[in-house]
Amino acid sequence: MHASNTEPTIEGLYVDAALADLAETAAIAAHLGLTPEPITNPKTIYERIARAGDSVAEGKRILWLTANRGAWVRPCPGTREYTCCGYEILHIGTFCTLDCAYCILQAYFHPPVLQYFLNREAMMQELQARFQRPETGRIGTGEFTDSLIWEPWTDLNPALIRRFAGQDRCVLELKTKTVAVERLLELEHREKTILAWSLNTPRVVGREERRTSAIEARLKAAARCAAAGYPVAFHFDPMILYQGCQEEYGRVIEKLFDRVPAERIVWISLGTFRFMPDLKTIIDQRFKDSAIACGEFVRGLDNKMRYFKPLRIALYREMVRRIRELAPGVCVYLCMEADEVWQEAFGFCPSERGGLARMLDRSAAVVCGIREG
Repeated sequence: MHASNTEPTIEGLYVDAALADLAETAAIAAHLGLTPEPITNPKTIYERIARAGDSVAEGKRILWLTANRGAWVRPCPGTREYTCCGYEILHIGTFCTLDCAYCILQAYFHPPVLQYFLNREAMMQELQARFQRPETGRIGTGEFTDSLIWEPWTDLNPALIRRFAGQDRCVLELKTKTVAVERLLELEHREKTILAWSLNTPRVVGREERRTSAIEARLKAAARCAAAGYPVAFHFDPMILYQGCQEEYGRVIEKLFDRVPAERIVWISLGTFRFMPDLKTIIDQRFKDSAIACGEFVRGLDNKMRYFKPLRIALYREMVRRIRELAPGVCVYLCMEADEVWQEAFGFCPSERGGLARMLDRSAAVVCGIREG
């Protein structure tokens, strides 16, 4: 049964002992109503998670406040075998309190730990250096976590929105399956932050996306953000194949354009379910009623399991047709697909239009007013 409550349910709070006295540590602890346990070795956390019967679920209940000791801004871990969009990740933390059957993060992190990085000054310095480079930047926090799950107990997103508002070279994309936008609506954003939602059919949301907001609620939140002047974006990824799925995805598209003005949409991405082989065992164990990993799949060039190419193309072609009927000018693209699939679904390849990154940069320039590099 689908639960729409997206409020994090953190039961254990740990902090790197060197960061225990930070003001943000105290603020997060107060919001959560928990006393942080200072530790010098994260092995304490790993062992607690490993002892749990469901380590993924346990990892979602424990928050580890620590420092990011690597790069804050880094290239998206795409693949050389398929067309990549040149996205950049702002690495604010890892893992997620939402619980989706298809989520690759269940198999990506060993062990799965909900981390939040406290050394924000270093992040802001690295962002400043990125802003000074001439290349256009499309930067998002929603690759290794959901961008808005942090809203109830940090001031991270308002700080980032204000920071991006002070420059014209890059856009920030905050991608979510929640509706935690209330605090963001009155901020001065200068259209340099894109509020983005992952979308699926109500059937997929109800069966495969625990603790996420319903599709109607997501679209309502998107409409409120568009009315507040924010650019918005949508990601139909991963789309799941099942009997009647084309018609159900089509109805979501109709609702989307009924609620959100097309001119406020920066881009819409399309991608079908793909997964590392190890994920199937996790899905089978944690989502016993899920059948999403039981279809007919073939190993792709990136070693991920994918639907057969003709099945993907048929769904993409129908999605593109329906979007074009309602909003012919909106930028639509495929996530991690080959030129052959692009040609069959769109009638062109990104290379014919300067590459996918250039296509997205142009759309961001038009809707968000950034300067193209």
